[in-house]
Amino acid sequence: MRGTAGLYLTGVLVSGFGSTAMWLASGIWVKSLTGSDSLAALTVFALWAPALLGPLLGTVADRVRRRPLMVGSNVAMAALLPTLLWVDSADRVWLLFAVLLLYGIQGTVHDAAEVALAAGALDKRLLGDFNGLRMTVNEGVKLVAPLLAAGLFARYGGAAVALLDAATFALAAGVFALMQVREEKPARPAPGRWARDVGEGLRTIRASPVLRPLVLTGSFTMLLAGVNGAVIYAVVDRGLGHSPTYTGVLYAVQGAGSVVAGLAAGPLLRRVPGRALAAAGLALFALAAGARAVPHDGVALAASGLIGVGLPLVLVSAMTAVQREAPADAVGRTAATANTLLFVPNAVALAAGAGLVALVDVRVLLPLLAAAGLAGAAVLATRRTAPPVHSRPQP
Repeated sequence: MRGTAGLYLTGVLVSGFGSTAMWLASGIWVKSLTGSDSLAALTVFALWAPALLGPLLGTVADRVRRRPLMVGSNVAMAALLPTLLWVDSADRVWLLFAVLLLYGIQGTVHDAAEVALAAGALDKRLLGDFNGLRMTVNEGVKLVAPLLAAGLFARYGGAAVALLDAATFALAAGVFALMQVREEKPARPAPGRWARDVGEGLRTIRASPVLRPLVLTGSFTMLLAGVNGAVIYAVVDRGLGHSPTYTGVLYAVQGAGSVVAGLAAGPLLRRVPGRALAAAGLALFALAAGARAVPHDGVALAASGLIGVGLPLVLVSAMTAVQREAPADAVGRTAATANTLLFVPNAVALAAGAGLVALVDVRVLLPLLAAAGLAGAAVLATRRTAPPVHSRPQP
């Protein structure tokens, strides 16, 4: 089992490194070819838009064996990315956007398959440790990959980053192929039940007294995190008096905090309930976000580190609960649906926050955000667990 987990995390590390590099380079690539800030920003949207189809794409992960799906999807991306060698002028940027959209689809399906495969292959008591390490790996590569991507792009252009990413996909496919896991062949879906199957993840979350509050808390937390992310430039400029590049320092400190949280999440989940850990993570995030209203470098750096600790505790608690509570044949759909519910509010709040920061002073907005977060944490920590929806007495 340790060998399986080690190969799994190695694959996550390799593919995550290339994906992070490509994520950064794609925006720079479009900006350098078109000069358009708007088109450059759309690269992030193209990567994340498929998350809106999470319930549908997650169903794919439940209809086939997960390990071959992970291997095949990585091989497909390794073959697709070299087509970006033709993107050398503004009139070929459409090809980059098309590849990024497919990239996002592959990522959504792959993430659902990853979560589902881990739920079936690993000891459920250790899923918190595994998810924490997965978070640490993902956040750790974000501290290194952007620097390499920026340097590689500056010297050789976007095509070099695309080839690097293709190589990491190919290597990840090989690593996942080495995993020794036994999977039963999924049952064939009944004819005419596709729409019902797609909705199974949402029904699972809604009916579970464990999943429902954790996923809803995660959605609320990521909504607040989106607002927090939207005001970061105002904090750096108006509050701290630094140039926008100082934002990179704050994000680096936040990433370091997330690495620490990933290492601590598993041991904590073995000692405290997921609800308690998620409530603590939300409270920690809320206090740190409110502290950003203080115009002091030391406070800002400490707040970034604590935000980096708080957010992963909520997310790891929610995803570990999905793996433990969802039926084995619906883990992929449930995980993908949970990801949609978790991260779509973040994207919406980023857009709304950009408008809010123009209307409300951050010294007012951030304390209000902190108050909302603390209230949400208190509700989660004190509210009694409701019985499953299907077991409630009918009036």
